[in-house]
Amino acid sequence: MSLPLIEPDLGLLREGRVLIDVRAPVEFAQGALPGAVNLPLMDDEERHLVGIEYKRRGQDAAIAMGERLVSGGIKAGRVAAWARLIESHPDAIVYCFRGGLRSQVAQQWLADVGISRPRIRGGWKAMRQALCTRIDAAAEQPLLVVGGLTGCAKTSLIQALDQGLDLEACARHKGSAFGRHPLPAPSQIDFEHAMGRRLLDLPGPVVVEDESRHIGAANVPLAFWRGMEAAPRVRVEMPLDWRLAQIHKDYIDDLWEIHRHQFGDWLGWRLMRKQLANALARLRKRLGGARLARLQRLQALAFREHERGNRQAHEAWLAPLLTEYYDPMYRYQLEKHDHQRFLHVGDWDSCLAFARDWVADAERAGEPRAATPA
Repeated sequence: MSLPLIEPDLGLLREGRVLIDVRAPVEFAQGALPGAVNLPLMDDEERHLVGIEYKRRGQDAAIAMGERLVSGGIKAGRVAAWARLIESHPDAIVYCFRGGLRSQVAQQWLADVGISRPRIRGGWKAMRQALCTRIDAAAEQPLLVVGGLTGCAKTSLIQALDQGLDLEACARHKGSAFGRHPLPAPSQIDFEHAMGRRLLDLPGPVVVEDESRHIGAANVPLAFWRGMEAAPRVRVEMPLDWRLAQIHKDYIDDLWEIHRHQFGDWLGWRLMRKQLANALARLRKRLGGARLARLQRLQALAFREHERGNRQAHEAWLAPLLTEYYDPMYRYQLEKHDHQRFLHVGDWDSCLAFARDWVADAERAGEPRAATPA
């Protein structure tokens, strides 16, 4: 019986097809395809033992060992798990690392119980190559970069655009010392795959936030990063009190909601305090010992006041964090890149309007409009 194949087409991801990843859990954790569910043919220990046998005695012996390890009730349980998922998602597709032996075995076992599903030709590797190619190609598309001081709600501006690529969301990190998400960061591979998946929906102009190449634990792929560096820019400028309210929302209110949702009130509060205290401590080199100690005292007092119902107490340490750390750092970066000119400088609303006009012009003309630098 011929086992059906399907080409490694990124349209499968755009369609939201459910993918059955039959690789071992350790491989899945290193990076999976968007929309994939890990239902392995072999668990990590079984894969390890088969790998040793392959090195010692070759492929046939390794296959025989795999058949012994995954047999009887274990085999039946794994086939049943695939079948249950396919019952809920009849168009599901199977893949392994290269679309070879493991996905073929899964297909055959499914066929033995009357279920026929295709596997991806070339497997995970072919699909990953296609996603990385998509990211590199996006570096040649019209790009607009949104800059501005911390607290100018640049991420919200990106999210308000249909053509926005939210790199921080892909990295699960807000791109600063205080931007760590309570949940584990994605692997570098998963970050790239999230980028590539979003770019499948953005064939024309793309708007991104001005980021360093490193966003938390993730690195923006080099070709795309170079495209960002060369791209035209807009700069959001907002008053200090507006920015202070924004980082209070980001660093306190939103972070607390995430912690409370994930861990409950008691543990969530303690984990949030620990995260913010550690984030501040990591700035010792840049702030200096005396300034750090002052901010740490203010932060500790703010948390005590917060527990009494005064959330605004955090402004006592957030305000100097903005003016003494983030603002000088951003202005230093501007001086380093003084050759870059901005197409537009203005408040949040005017920058959003400009970005929308720029996108519309780029879509009509196939390239960004030539604007007079500010």
